[in-house]
Amino acid sequence: MATIIDLLRSRSRAAWLSLHGIRIGPGSHFGRNVRVTRGFRDGRNGSVRLGAGTDLQIGAVLDAWGGKIILGNRVFVGPYAVVYGQGGVEIGDRTLISMHCRILSSNHGLPAPGKPIRDEPDELLPTRIGCDVWLGAGLTVLGGVTIGDGCVVGAGAVVTESLPANSVAVGVPAKVVRHRT
Repeated sequence: MATIIDLLRSRSRAAWLSLHGIRIGPGSHFGRNVRVTRGFRDGRNGSVRLGAGTDLQIGAVLDAWGGKIILGNRVFVGPYAVVYGQGGVEIGDRTLISMHCRILSSNHGLPAPGKPIRDEPDELLPTRIGCDVWLGAGLTVLGGVTIGDGCVVGAGAVVTESLPANSVAVGVPAKVVRHRT
C-alpha cells in the first residue's frame, strides 16, 4: 500500500511533467526516479501521452526522443523498464510490462565499411503493442514489431517479428508456442 509520502511524490511528479508538455490521464502513479521526456528531433518536440490509471514503477524510463509514446488506460510499466519512442510507440489498455523490459522503435542502419557506424542515421520503425498484453521480465521488443491484443510473451524473449493476437511466445528470437483460447 502506498504511503502518504509516496502519493504526494507521485502527484508532484505528475504536475511537474504536465507543466513540461506530458499529457497525463487521471489516477496515474509515478514511482521514484521515473524519467519521462519528450525529447527533440528534426526540429520538433516529441510527445508523450499517458492514459488514465497509468502506473510507472521505480526507475521506469519513457523517452520519446522527438517521436511519440502513447500509453492506453491502466498500463503498468514495471521497475526499470525502458520505452524509446523516436519511431513511435503505442501501447494498448491494460497492458502489463514487467521489470527490466526494453521497447524500441528504431534501429541504426548498417553503413559500408570505412564509414563510422555512429554517423549512420536511425531507421524509424513504429512499434505497436495491443491491449491486454503481458510482457515478461527482461524481454526486448525491437522496432517495427506489432504485438497483437491478448498476447503473452515470456521472460527474456527478444521479439523480432510481429505476433498475432492471443498468441503465447517465448525464446530468442520469440516464437509462438501456442494460442490463448
